[in-house]
Amino acid sequence: MAKGDVIIDAKSIIKRYYIGQPNELEILHGIDLQVREGEFVAIVGASGSGKSTLMNIIGVLDKPTSGEYNLDGVDVMKAKDNELSEIRNKKIGFVFQTYNLIARTSALKNVELPMMYAKVPGRKRRLRAKELMDLVDMGERMNHNPDELSGGQKQRVAIARAMANDPALILADEPTGALDSKTGRKVMDIFHKLHDEKGKTIILITHSPELAGECERILTLSDGLFTGEREGTGHAPL
Repeated sequence: MAKGDVIIDAKSIIKRYYIGQPNELEILHGIDLQVREGEFVAIVGASGSGKSTLMNIIGVLDKPTSGEYNLDGVDVMKAKDNELSEIRNKKIGFVFQTYNLIARTSALKNVELPMMYAKVPGRKRRLRAKELMDLVDMGERMNHNPDELSGGQKQRVAIARAMANDPALILADEPTGALDSKTGRKVMDIFHKLHDEKGKTIILITHSPELAGECERILTLSDGLFTGEREGTGHAPL
């Protein structure tokens, strides 16, 4: 399937901590990563492989020590802090294993939150949030607080929130890690729906070979370097 322009272009990404100190630690040793618009890519690796560090850099939550990183035409290495905040809010939709929902706020308000930061008017914001809650089959639970929802329902709210500002990229970090297999299946089905029907670019970071196999392209990360690449099915199990 033909893909669009390169949306992620990372070259020679190195990440070190404690720079210049005796206990200096290099986590990423020169990562090259290109992802095209509309791709569904999995990054797999064991604990300690550098997945979280790479996710933080892809998601502009952290900067590389050295290298080049362009995200949807923006040179991240040269961007100022306020520009980086805007990139995180408008260009990237985050889905974390721990959901990261605000406890005493309704599911609908949680989905509205990124749009509030983006200064979307109230009425438009609510309409968009309701549409997204319907998209993830949570329309009937939109007025419930997170503590009234199951883990799978919370994750579906988190996916709706990730879509709030129609981001260029959805970055999902172990999104089914805290869920049982049946609930995790529903969550993965939503990602396939967003990819197939909405054309979303998705990067799935996972330790699960089964989930990775559902993506179009699978990159294996080991000790801070990509050590393999293979094709996946690009769809859920039949």
